[in-house]
Amino acid sequence: MARGSRSVSSGSSKWRYCNPAYYLKRPKRLAMLFIVFVSVSFVVWDRQTLVREYQVEVAELQKEITDLHNLLEESNKVHGGTVRKLDLKGKTNKSTKEVLDDPIDIQRREKVKDAMLHAWSSYEKYAWGQDELQPQSKSGVNSFGGLGATLIDSLDTLYIMGLDEQFQKARDWVANSLDFNKDYEASVFETTIRVVGGLLSTYDLSGDKIFLDKARDIADRLLPAWNTPTGIPYNIINLSQGRAHNPGWTGGESILADSGTEQLEFIALSQRTGDPKYQQKVENVITVLNKTFPDDGLLPIYINPHSGTTGYSPITFGAMGDSFYEYLLKVWVQGNKTPAVKLYRDMWEKSMKGLLSLIRKSTPSSFTYICEKSGGSLTDKMDELACFAPGMIALGSSGYGPDDSQKFMSLAEELAWTCYNFYQSTPTKLAGENYFFHSGEDMSVGTSWNILRPETVESLFYLWRLTGNKTYQDWGWNIFQAFEKNSRIESGYVGLKDVNTGVKDNMMQSFFLAETLKYLYLLFSPSSVIPLDEWVFNTEAHPLRIVTRNEAEPVKNSNEKQKSFPRIGGRKEGRSG
Repeated sequence: MARGSRSVSSGSSKWRYCNPAYYLKRPKRLAMLFIVFVSVSFVVWDRQTLVREYQVEVAELQKEITDLHNLLEESNKVHGGTVRKLDLKGKTNKSTKEVLDDPIDIQRREKVKDAMLHAWSSYEKYAWGQDELQPQSKSGVNSFGGLGATLIDSLDTLYIMGLDEQFQKARDWVANSLDFNKDYEASVFETTIRVVGGLLSTYDLSGDKIFLDKARDIADRLLPAWNTPTGIPYNIINLSQGRAHNPGWTGGESILADSGTEQLEFIALSQRTGDPKYQQKVENVITVLNKTFPDDGLLPIYINPHSGTTGYSPITFGAMGDSFYEYLLKVWVQGNKTPAVKLYRDMWEKSMKGLLSLIRKSTPSSFTYICEKSGGSLTDKMDELACFAPGMIALGSSGYGPDDSQKFMSLAEELAWTCYNFYQSTPTKLAGENYFFHSGEDMSVGTSWNILRPETVESLFYLWRLTGNKTYQDWGWNIFQAFEKNSRIESGYVGLKDVNTGVKDNMMQSFFLAETLKYLYLLFSPSSVIPLDEWVFNTEAHPLRIVTRNEAEPVKNSNEKQKSFPRIGGRKEGRSG
């Protein structure tokens, strides 16, 4: 029975307590009733508030459980070694400082996306399927043997930017037209970082098995390069015949960066396929080098593939040395920083001790820079290529104790300021290829071309992600505007023959789409897009999924427990084009 329908006799002794007149004649009872009423009201109100808060918490927990359940279902839907792609636009990153998306970031990101569309549509119109576009002559050139380098380098950039139509067309070309059976003398290094890395990254992002199959095909063609007495690879191989050798200009020696910058890609390939041979080849190189690894962790750029010894040659964090040090750190990150990959971290920390011995400051402005070393003497010269180092140092700083962590992060920030000024110091606001530091003169351009390189923007990306300091975004935006002003033409983007005069060259390097524009786009994206605790970038900016490695655990197909794929809508040796 409803409460309001209860019948009450007017003559009942209880009725008087329901009559207001009874209380008006008895003020003490009225006051007591008021106090009781207020007390009960507060209790009821407080209880209702608690109930509402509890209901909100329960709803949020239920949503999290549902989301986790959906993620689990997606990750378990394995079909023929692939996983269905998953859109995680709203995913947050727990390990890096979260920066909210704001209108300025959105506007800048869209401008970068427009630049990518311009570069891509120009390539599509004038050089489709060829390695690189020559924008001035509106023609293509096969500078990598006709492997579609720009197309493959661009796949993950298109995917991350949500350019679905362009991505699908490129995917179909890979499936139907990409052929590696070429009588071509390929650089093992360049083919690995661009082609193997690009295909594996796109596989990790999309879950489309065609990319894994193609990555395995080209990797199998590269493997004979490691068939040397020491296992240190030759740097050139004929893709159809499997004959490997080193370039004549090295005197038969292998190049440090070229020989130590395949680990991320080949380890990832073994993890994705369950075949250990790729990982074994590239990890043996590190084992050999570690046997005679110096206390300062600095190696000359030439290594004898027959003896494993290093001869008299320069030591540099620039061309031909740089990405060897980068991969020591990143293999440790790739393995999720477990004891199984601690050797890489230990070697990297030795190399950072050596790097500190190369640090100098300019006068009068105290720009921090990294010298090059020949024998016992230092040269006050720094490549723009070495501007990857601030990002690398920042990424590795968290693996130290508090004091060293702060010391290396401060060093990273100082070096990034120098690299930014490589750009700001020229009339075009674009950096030259290398710089010299003379006493009392700070920095001066040496080789004055700019070929659309990404290294400084790469470091700004890492520093922004790891510090949340929006100054790095502003610096990146200034660099992007300089590219727009000086390098954008009607038929794509070109480099500059001279950053002082602004005279243009005739080459749109594939890494402009793979690295420069990708890092700029991510610089203005939330840190939940390709979070650094789930992905590691190869030296061509291709993100590879982090897979935890354990001691004495055989390689197995990591697709059995593959994670989700976040998405929103060497450093090269130097070619002047």
